[in-house]
Amino acid sequence: MKPNQLLISRRQVLSLTAAACALPARTWAAELSGFYYRDYSKCLPDHLSALARAAYEKRNRELALLTNPDFIRKRQAWVRETFWKLIGGEPQRTPLNPRKTGEFERSGYRVEKIVYESQPGLFVTSNLYRPTAGKPPYPAVLFQMGHSGAGKAYPSYQKCCQGLARLGYVVLAFDPMGQGERIAYLDQAGTNTRLPSIDEEHSFPGKQLLLLGDTSSRYQVWDAIRSLDYLASLPFIDPERLASTGQSGGGTLTMLLACVDSRLAAAAVSSGNTEDVACANFNPPGSTDDAEQDLIGSGPLGFDRWDLLYPIAPKPLLVQVSAHDFFGTYSPRYLSDGREQYEKLLKCYDVLSQADRLGWTSTPLPHSLSYSLRLNIYNWFEKWLKRSERVIQEEPQVEPETEKTLWVGPTGNVIRDFGSLRPFDFIKRQAEAASGTKPPKPWNEAIGLRKPAQDVKLKKLAQVATEGAAIEAVEVRSGPEVWIPAWSFKPEKPATDRPVLLVLDDRGRNAYAGEDGIYHRLARNGRIVCAADIRGMGDMRPEVGRGNPGYTIPHDSEEDFAWASLILGDSLLAQRVEDILALAQALRNEPAFGNRRLTVAARGRLAVPALFAFAASPGIDSLYLVNALVSYRNLLETENYRQPLSIFAWDLFRFTDLPELAAQAAPRRIHLAGSVDAANNRIDLSVLRKIYPAKNIEISAEPRWDENALELA
Repeated sequence: MKPNQLLISRRQVLSLTAAACALPARTWAAELSGFYYRDYSKCLPDHLSALARAAYEKRNRELALLTNPDFIRKRQAWVRETFWKLIGGEPQRTPLNPRKTGEFERSGYRVEKIVYESQPGLFVTSNLYRPTAGKPPYPAVLFQMGHSGAGKAYPSYQKCCQGLARLGYVVLAFDPMGQGERIAYLDQAGTNTRLPSIDEEHSFPGKQLLLLGDTSSRYQVWDAIRSLDYLASLPFIDPERLASTGQSGGGTLTMLLACVDSRLAAAAVSSGNTEDVACANFNPPGSTDDAEQDLIGSGPLGFDRWDLLYPIAPKPLLVQVSAHDFFGTYSPRYLSDGREQYEKLLKCYDVLSQADRLGWTSTPLPHSLSYSLRLNIYNWFEKWLKRSERVIQEEPQVEPETEKTLWVGPTGNVIRDFGSLRPFDFIKRQAEAASGTKPPKPWNEAIGLRKPAQDVKLKKLAQVATEGAAIEAVEVRSGPEVWIPAWSFKPEKPATDRPVLLVLDDRGRNAYAGEDGIYHRLARNGRIVCAADIRGMGDMRPEVGRGNPGYTIPHDSEEDFAWASLILGDSLLAQRVEDILALAQALRNEPAFGNRRLTVAARGRLAVPALFAFAASPGIDSLYLVNALVSYRNLLETENYRQPLSIFAWDLFRFTDLPELAAQAAPRRIHLAGSVDAANNRIDLSVLRKIYPAKNIEISAEPRWDENALELA
């Protein structure tokens, strides 16, 4: 054939395509016969989307009832009460013990350096800006910081504080938890955080607190309340004209304070996290953020971030946003959801005949407390705190100081300078207090565990032959939106005395599933093996959400999906336990396996959910765990822990711990291979044996995941 004989015209291509389309359906289907997988990457996102939709609809039904002032007041009371429950309860007020460590004066104002204790031993550093013009009593503003390592010394925050002071306001600017002089996880130089970001100063201890039924939200809003206590106590301020403002994380903290403190006469939220998690067009994993901004268990209650602003109504409230945030900082739904929720809140202000007291402004600029936003804050407080018609068109002269100039302590850190306790000190103290307490209900009820349907089945999708065994592609339906994919290795000559082996590898089911891989070799030797992925792992890793890749790709992480799951009331830990239980039940229901016993082998991140599943299911005969975390107690006692949020659940430590689960499973056998502490260091066998003394538990040093180790599992 000559080369030019291979060429056909465009018209010929079109005629061939038309002829193919005209083929009878049976012929065309035969040409395309083959196997197609389900898109497992959608399962976890679809499950969370269903939870978010239910929460969104529940909240909308409740908000639709706010048609008169009495209903609004009841909702406001419910919001305050619910918020305290969600974040761990309201602390008790204790002496502030304030003291001034220094001061300096600038044109139009003086700065006093103040330290006080928001809780006994927990020191808060602050700068008090006092006008040197005008007459007391002055209106006063609590300024709350965004997520800057410099805390109260961040330049644009200083500018706003100075501007307010020169306009005649007393301003208290304090360092939030883990920022400025309150950095708790210090680097070797003793000046900056050693954590990946300053945000982690909130979230790193915040995750540990979850195990104790506590939150960094509670710590941070309590700092704000006690700071307002100090501000309100000053004889030269007007306690009837108190306000709060802040940018970014400080805007969110202003939302938290507005929810619980009725002393505020006005507030200005600038670029706070004004996006609900349970929103229209939920984009998994949704608007997850720092620990204090994630309201655990709020979804099923129909409670979300915008509810935080309802209690302040009908007092003056300004909401400022950056239009750039919808792709530059927060999620793609940030702006549209914020506007939708603003309109709902505006209806309440309208019912209360105060619609003019709610304001919304936006800037096209990126996320920052820019000049125009500061002007808006000045004018908002000028109108509502001073009742002035003056319009401030230019910012007063401002000039940020160096961090050292604003230090309250001599070295710029509360731990060195005042012996302040750290969040981790409170975590250890709470963990010790929780030991030995009687749980009010079983752990499975505490995490909301759902057991699988008794008739759940392995659905066979395809089968291929390989040397000495057949490999089946199977799936198990674990929930309404969730199908678990697995490989089933079926020997040509199954050994009658060996249990079925369910393997759960945190590297994914495909890691050793190839020809001549571990699972194939086990099957050739007569062992039935099922290798599965469960939610968030391997082929079930979630799809990337819609929106700007700078936001969506980093948020396509196990951590963010774990946060979203906790917010929406179904921890990723509970979901994974349910997946394992569904797999185990389906394997026991499989007629071809001949009622064989069942062994589960799991490693790494899947060892903890496998232990919970083992404790929940007597039908699992034995368990082999590799690189398993030793205990939640150890996690709570380890400052530099390295454990994933996917093994956390709300208040879980009060209900059980991993050694208890293992002991309760007796006489069923458990083998711990290469167990690790919370920092992922191998634990000495003599130490491990003291923690796991039960006779049903075998312990070995090496984390073996090979043919011989799994054969003996």
